[in-house]
Amino acid sequence: MKILFTFCSILLTSASLFAQEVIKLYSDKAPGSESWTWSEAENNTNVFNTRVIYNVSSPSITAYLPDKEKATGTAILIAPGGAFHTLSIDNEGIEVAKYLNSKGIAAFVLKYRVARSFTNDPVKELTGKMSNFKTLDEENAPIIPLAIQDASTAIKYIRKNAEKYDIDPTKIGMMGFSAGGTLTLGAIYQATEESKPNFIAPIYPYTKALDDIKNIPKAKTPIFIALASDDQLGFAPANAQLYLDWKAAGQPVEIHIYERGGHGFGMNKQKIPTDTWYERFGDWLKLQGYLKKRYPNKWEQQFSEEQLETFSKQNAEREKRDWANLVKYKKANAEIGEPKQGKTRVVFTGDSITEGWVSADPDFFNTNNYVGRGISGQTSPQTLLRFRQDVVALKPKVVIINIGINDIAENTGDYMQDYTLSNYQSMIEIAKANHIKVILASVMPAFAFPWRKEIQDVPAKVIALNEGIKQLAKQNNLVYLDYFTPLKDERNGLSKEMAEDGVHPTISCYKIMEKLANEAINKALK
Repeated sequence: MKILFTFCSILLTSASLFAQEVIKLYSDKAPGSESWTWSEAENNTNVFNTRVIYNVSSPSITAYLPDKEKATGTAILIAPGGAFHTLSIDNEGIEVAKYLNSKGIAAFVLKYRVARSFTNDPVKELTGKMSNFKTLDEENAPIIPLAIQDASTAIKYIRKNAEKYDIDPTKIGMMGFSAGGTLTLGAIYQATEESKPNFIAPIYPYTKALDDIKNIPKAKTPIFIALASDDQLGFAPANAQLYLDWKAAGQPVEIHIYERGGHGFGMNKQKIPTDTWYERFGDWLKLQGYLKKRYPNKWEQQFSEEQLETFSKQNAEREKRDWANLVKYKKANAEIGEPKQGKTRVVFTGDSITEGWVSADPDFFNTNNYVGRGISGQTSPQTLLRFRQDVVALKPKVVIINIGINDIAENTGDYMQDYTLSNYQSMIEIAKANHIKVILASVMPAFAFPWRKEIQDVPAKVIALNEGIKQLAKQNNLVYLDYFTPLKDERNGLSKEMAEDGVHPTISCYKIMEKLANEAINKALK
């Protein structure tokens, strides 16, 4: 039967994922189950307390793709579990895809063929059968080859369309949970060159069902295994043997056997070590070389992967101790001294737009006696916390406050416009109490955030916040510095000429901002 791959675009409501494709694996009836007449359904109320899909007769995969800025070129096919009767589509599918996307991995959630359920409570039907594994194995025996065929077809599709999904055809893996783990092993045992995963991760798989087809590949195929010793189905010994068999075959193999966690822990949170098993999987993927960014930015290109990881850890540790990053300018503030006689000091405070400005055009600051106190990634509450140290203590005549874009990006929590504006008002009051003239700068145009693409309606939020800032300036008799109007493009964002990534200004953009800033400073001083 000729295989044809078709897809339709859908939009998920999940805040961290974007439009995906649902790809049907076969153009007509799936080969081997042409007589199946039942339709796929889902159940949300069952003893497993999770959403399950059942009566799958038309197999498909759903693609979840990472942001290009994070992309590694690695792809993983995910097979949810459910004893070949149901699919735990969230706990062992979509939630796993979310994690993989966060690591820059393209994820494809597989809906493979399962045994027919005859009621609208497939979990209840299944639990009644699980008391006798021999009978369940006999019922599943004709289903497993069909499921393996679906997995193999999916791997072929992903590899054939590697360019379309911006993935490396030599970095395609498969992982599965319980029956999905069984399926993962079955797919590798019976793989052709086209359908062979480059690495696999069976999570608490049932291995006995594959005794007749067990065929560990000779080519290098790393394997990651995770399960719990107290697995209610008694899978721990067989999984330990699985580790030993792959080790004996000379394959790279890692296994994590947790003391507690039970069967089917997936992405569930139980406040025990199994809650973070997927982080160990991430560590393993990194060890195997599957997490290297495909498109590192200019700054990242200067450093090794180890150096970048060190920076990230150091920053995370610093944030625990010093959330507002008071240490950033502590030494520079101590060295700057009092403003020189006859010189008007102006402090620019804000985020990466201000910090990047000082680096892009230091002469603008040096010749004008301007001081840059921006910190990349910061939000208005962080800027408020360091306002006395990084502004008031420097005794400027004028301060330009340009903050808020990262509030909208939710860098430090949910965005609430009133909260951001109240932080502005607090900085205004502190400045006035210390006889510092205040200039309120508009938030820069932005159409989307490269690091938080899930944030919706960015231009509308920027425009609304700017209106609030403008009203604050009016109420407090302050100068309002409008960067937004002269810099915005037709989308109310920044063009490539103004910001390569749509957020951080180019030198051309900064030159326009300099003219506007000087005009605002002169106006404030008058």
